[in-house]
Amino acid sequence: MERKVIDTDVLIIGGGTAGCFAGITLGKRKDIKVLIAEKANIKRSGCLAAGVNAINAYITEGKTPQYYVDYAKKDADGIVREDLLLSMCERLNHVTDIMEKLGLVILKDENGKYVTRGTRNIKINGENIKVILADAVKKQENVTVINHVNITDYIVKDNVIKGAYGFDVNEEIFYEIRAKAVICATGGAAGLYRPNNPGFSRHKMWYPPFNTGAGYAMGILAGAEMTTFEMRFIALRCKDTIAPTGTIAQGVGAKQLNSKGEIYEDKYGITTSQRLYGTVTENREGRGPCYLKTDEITKEQEQDLYKAYLNMAPSQTLKWLEEGKGPSEQNVEIEGTEPYIVGGHTASGYWVDNDRQTTIKGLFAAGDVAGGCPQKYVTGALAEGEIAAEAVERYVDDYNDEKVFDEAGADEKISEYESFFQNPVADISTELLEEAMQKVMDEYAGGIKTDYQYNESRLTLAAEKIKMLEDTCKRLPADSMDDLLRIYELKERLVVCQVLIEHLRARKETRWHSFAENMDYPEKSDEWLKYVNSKMNDGKVEIIFRELQ
Repeated sequence: MERKVIDTDVLIIGGGTAGCFAGITLGKRKDIKVLIAEKANIKRSGCLAAGVNAINAYITEGKTPQYYVDYAKKDADGIVREDLLLSMCERLNHVTDIMEKLGLVILKDENGKYVTRGTRNIKINGENIKVILADAVKKQENVTVINHVNITDYIVKDNVIKGAYGFDVNEEIFYEIRAKAVICATGGAAGLYRPNNPGFSRHKMWYPPFNTGAGYAMGILAGAEMTTFEMRFIALRCKDTIAPTGTIAQGVGAKQLNSKGEIYEDKYGITTSQRLYGTVTENREGRGPCYLKTDEITKEQEQDLYKAYLNMAPSQTLKWLEEGKGPSEQNVEIEGTEPYIVGGHTASGYWVDNDRQTTIKGLFAAGDVAGGCPQKYVTGALAEGEIAAEAVERYVDDYNDEKVFDEAGADEKISEYESFFQNPVADISTELLEEAMQKVMDEYAGGIKTDYQYNESRLTLAAEKIKMLEDTCKRLPADSMDDLLRIYELKERLVVCQVLIEHLRARKETRWHSFAENMDYPEKSDEWLKYVNSKMNDGKVEIIFRELQ
């Protein structure tokens, strides 16, 4: 492989929501050299690739940042970092204002005020929100973007970040990127569990299938402390299309309904996990299928739903049109997805301080990879990108470490990449191993097949089987750089699975129904009002318990 060495002040890994906004923020400092490395193309990458139709984290008129903190804390049943939530919430409206000035269309009423959706949301026309962010990044004179580069490993010496290694996904090029500071903004982890839809439709899922947990895996392997992986996120979605349900539930006030015509949401509660758990339970006890009751909405409301879904999940609008019946004529069937690890909705991710610095000096995390701060959504990721960028400015200004690099480490990494091209063709493939991993997680670590339930015996088997798959990965053959990309995406997922299993095993209670349904410990306990953290040492996951802050 051709070898390229790039020297920069700041490396941002991931050009999604948080990564772009970090780049825009650092663009104000023309004396700081910034590089954004993006696996895809920054114009349409990450969770915002296809757009969104609302800002789901906003301090609406009459509310305060603390109001939002209290909501997020209640939804997570207390397992949050209130300091992180507050620092994020204090910037939600500020970053929204910046996005509007960059060209984002925010809907306004006849009085010029933002059109709200509930008490924490405002409506937008957001099909092009990612394009707006990418264009703003490109205007920054001191920010360079390299697309189609997959970063796989941090360069760390004495627990201080020195840069990262990666490779071009199209050409045979090895990258060694040397940096004073690194911001990880790679997103969460999808594809760990068997998804709702099989075969060629398997990637029709809630979270981007290209988000493989790369940032988590890099941090885990480098010895960073992680937090709250056991608080998985499982979305309640429209059946088959896996389109959002919040647009219907909040937009037109649709209630959850079982097949007997009973409204069941009040019976279980209305936090995110309770809405899901109620649906799972109603189905398991024979009162399914379950729906969102929309058959009494007006034709005007129906048109609004058509437009809203065209903005972010066109398949749902197309389904209504193809069936010849809109939501005003038939209720919308709902189902739970497979579990994900994503710090934008739950508290999973890196253990960070209020500057979003991880336990590795000079390594910062923003957006879905940063733990302790759930219910971020788009604006929260923007806010964390800004917080991390401002902290990085200060870090770089005070930087006085020697830029000493380990040539042997680079040689070792390039040899690792090339080893997959030297492996003989075998009867295994990345796709087969990925399916095997998803089957293991689905059956033994609380997937759809077991109604998200697990126990100690199942988790023990899951850990053994995931370890076997990790060992098998070393024999995978690569014939192209795209093959190498798929191998490393699988390796990343397997690392995340390993840590997730240990977190599920460690929390001996059921605090969040469905999100972490531990059948050995089916009740909630005040003894577990604490963080379950972890750190990998010599290939083994060590659990660390921390008191609430």
